This record gives sequence, structure tokens and C-alpha cells, in this order.
Amino acid sequence: MLISHIEIFRFSIKMEPFVIATGTMDYAQNTLIKVYTDVGLIGYGECSAFPMIVGETQDTCLALARDFARIWKGKSALSLEERLADLDAYIARNATIKSAFDMALYDLAAKHEDKPLYEFLGGAVKPITTDITVGIGTPDAMAEKALSFVKNGASILKVKLGKEPREDIHRIRAIRQAIGDDIPIRLDANQGWSYEAAVEVLSALATLNIQFCEQPMRTYCDHLLPALRENVSIPIMADESCYDHHDAERLIGTHSCDAINIKLAKSGGIHEALKIHRVAKQQGVPCMIGGMLESRLALSANVHLAYACEGVVYHDMDTCMIGHLEDPIVGGVKFNGYDVSLGERPGIGADVDPSFLKQCERWLV
Repeated sequence: MLISHIEIFRFSIKMEPFVIATGTMDYAQNTLIKVYTDVGLIGYGECSAFPMIVGETQDTCLALARDFARIWKGKSALSLEERLADLDAYIARNATIKSAFDMALYDLAAKHEDKPLYEFLGGAVKPITTDITVGIGTPDAMAEKALSFVKNGASILKVKLGKEPREDIHRIRAIRQAIGDDIPIRLDANQGWSYEAAVEVLSALATLNIQFCEQPMRTYCDHLLPALRENVSIPIMADESCYDHHDAERLIGTHSCDAINIKLAKSGGIHEALKIHRVAKQQGVPCMIGGMLESRLALSANVHLAYACEGVVYHDMDTCMIGHLEDPIVGGVKFNGYDVSLGERPGIGADVDPSFLKQCERWLV
């Protein structure tokens, strides 16, 4: 099965501004690729650039996508490791755009065997309930948003923090007062605190039913994570500190985290994500599948990955629920409230509305 040509789309999705500690996203900076083969199968891949976290923009992704397409054209789509090695040999890092090409290969491989992707990966369907994220705002606005989610049926909240410590403490206390004590809260500081600020905030919130805190400090403070874990009772989840399985080995080996957040846009795709999961599972460290601002296409791939990974026990699959103003995906992941499920179509099981793609800037290689 040879790659005949590749279509690349500027897959921008309008959304409400979304604020985290390191910046604001006004629209989803996504890239879509369609990998065509000489047997008629098409593989879909999507990535979502988050510049202030991963260091890639939509434009860098689009530029490299054209180079990647030229590299792959005429080569076997089923030689997955060789194709991914082609990309790594061409340019280091750039995990976000690599994840879209990786996803398209897995979509093709599963379609070639006429299996849903999770089945191709050796997984099985399991219940998944996603959290829903409250972006940074005033304490009152965040409490109002959190309460609206709970009234809508949310059973797990994720709350963005990472600003001034006392204000962050006030934010969580306001949310707790609004929603009560029973609903678990996950914190995500997106590297916003210093070591001292992390100790201050997490110590102050220790009794407020906090499930864990993601990435409290900058990655250059990783050496302080063991001390932080000794000084606070809230579990620590590594996110931006863990891009690949080597990072996972380092973090676990130095007792720097209690859990790991796996994101395709950080790892370069499913292939490396499976390696991260394998390392964590061997050491008894639970994982979460998270995302950037992907549509339901890449989100569907995330669900397949979660089905295939026993060690994934946390699910942060609200990427298209936190402000997307349009949904261009046909098929794919379904939501029943905050419960997530997939159909049984081969591959990822999601397509894109052709009328939406007509509006997108397009390249053909």
C-alpha cells in the first residue's frame, strides 16, 4: 500500500478565547492531513498547535507538513516505523505536526485490517467519563462557570491556575463554595508557579478534595519536583515535563511525579504515546490522555488510545467542548453528557465535512 499523494489543510476552528497561565488561544490552530494510497484507502490525521506550550504554530506545522508529504510520497504506508523515522531524520522535535502524520498512518493501518483503531492496537471498549475545564478568570466568574458545568452533569472538574498564589487559592475556594465538597477537582497550573508558590497553593488547598495538580512549575524546575512531592499531599502529574518515554523514565526514576499526562501533540503521535504508557505501566504510574484544542477527529484517536491502554485511568477529553464554535467532523467520538464512546467503524472512524474543507486553505503534494 503506497502513498500516492497527501492533502494538507489549514484547519482553523473558531472558538471562544481560552485562557491558561501561559497565554490565550483565540482559535484552534489545527492542521488536517489526508494521506491517499494506491489502494483507495485514505488516512486522516489532525494536530493542534499550542505555541506557548509546545513551541509550534499553525504556520510551522503547515510548512513542515508540505516537506513531510514530499518525503513520504511513493513510500509504503504500512511501514510505520520507517515512515516515522523518515520524519525524525529530516527534523528534530516538532512533535505536534509529526503527530498528525503518525495518526494518519495508524488510521490507514487499522483500515487496511478492517478494524477499529483500538482493536488494531489490542484494546477493548471501556467506560470513559471526561472532565471539563474551567479556564482562568476572576474567582466569581470561574465559580459561576464551574457551577454551570456541574448543573449540566459534570462529575469531574479541571481548573486552570498558575497565576498569583493567593488569587489562585481564592479561585478554588470560590469554586468549592459554589459546587460543594463532593465533585473532585483537578488543578492545572501549566508551569505557572515557582517552587515556593506551588508549595503555598497546594498546601492551602490540601483539604479541598483535589485529585491532583498538573505541571505546577516550569520544566527547568523538574529537579525540584521530588522535594515538592515530599512537602505537599496533593499528587503531582507531569505534563509539559514529559514529551517522550525517556522523559517518563527520568521522571519516574527520580520520584518526580505521581502520574503522567500523555498528549499526542507532545509525544509526536500514537507510536511514542504507547511507549510512554508502557514505561509508566511497568512502574505502576497511572496516566491520563489529554489534548490541546483538537476537533473530534483527533479526539476520536485519543479515545482509541485510551481503550488500548490499561494504565490510562484519567481522561481529559474535553478539547472540543471548551469553546469550539463549530464542529466540522462527521462520525467519530460521541458524547452522552460527559460520557465518551466510539462506534465500530474501521480506523479512527471519523471524517470531515467536505463543505467545511472547501473554506480551508489547501495544499496538494
